[in-house]
Amino acid sequence: MMMRQNILITERKPTSTLLMNIFMNVALKVQNNPTSHPASASQVSPRLAKNLKRHFKERVIEFILMLAALSAVFTTFAIVIILLYESFGFFKTVSLVEFFTGKEWTPLFEDAHYGIMPLVAGTLTTSAVALAVAIPVGTVAAIYLSEFASHKAREIVKPILELLVGVPTIVFGYFALLFVTPILQKLYPELPSFNMLSAGIVMGIMIIPYIASVAEDAMRAVPMSMREGSYAMGATRFQTAIKVVTPAAISGIVAAYILGISRAVGETMVVAVAAGQQPNLTFDPTEGAATITAFIVQVALGDLPHASIGYQSIFAAGLVLFALTLTFNILGHIIRKKYREQY
Repeated sequence: MMMRQNILITERKPTSTLLMNIFMNVALKVQNNPTSHPASASQVSPRLAKNLKRHFKERVIEFILMLAALSAVFTTFAIVIILLYESFGFFKTVSLVEFFTGKEWTPLFEDAHYGIMPLVAGTLTTSAVALAVAIPVGTVAAIYLSEFASHKAREIVKPILELLVGVPTIVFGYFALLFVTPILQKLYPELPSFNMLSAGIVMGIMIIPYIASVAEDAMRAVPMSMREGSYAMGATRFQTAIKVVTPAAISGIVAAYILGISRAVGETMVVAVAAGQQPNLTFDPTEGAATITAFIVQVALGDLPHASIGYQSIFAAGLVLFALTLTFNILGHIIRKKYREQY
């Protein structure tokens, strides 16, 4: 037995000695060849070294991207400056009290009146009718697409819904005048041909894709774990959609509503064609009235001398429209910030 162990020991010695010799030879080669050392922290690969040509190209691309980002800001400031500049000449002639409290708007007549309230009333009335149609339908459509529709149904319904965005607004205007108004007149015979009700309904149909698409994206962004937790507590899909998903996505849903409001307030051709162009201080949607955008279109198509009071009234009305839209956007931003949920 002792003899066998001695034989095994003598057999292992050459192998271990051979391995030690190999490691020593490799170490000596590494020491003698500096290029075989791993790159130190101070050494940079030639591919990653600073290349003046590539550095210049990157700076140019960054500058172009910055200009693209700032173009929207510059455009907004330019619009505000033009509106303020032209409106300043208007308010030299017309007092702010008369402008905001007057009940007649006839800047192009010989007996001119400059009360903006009839145009504001028409704008708010048509927008209210449109939102009364778009918000419920758009929200229900978003809940269905997000929580109940199958993948195949969603791929069919959503593109069809979004096709409405591509329809020209002038087509919607004549659709309201020639199709919706006759139907409403059968239900309400005293309804005039030009009225804010049909214009508002068609505007609501036009806004539905905006609200449905943005709200559906917000709902689908809610983590699936919240739905699974609701299901684990015994809630149905409908209860989960209404009491869990919708409150969790309220920030995005409010953003969709604000987008719809801004779209309704700024709509031009539908109200210009179907609601009429006669300023009328009324909040009754069954009557005809002009909106701010309809007045701007009406006056812009005429031949007015530059710097005249009629010409400057366009910019005064546009300034009011800009203020309305900005107010709704700020209000929506405050609501979103207050109820925003982060996951």
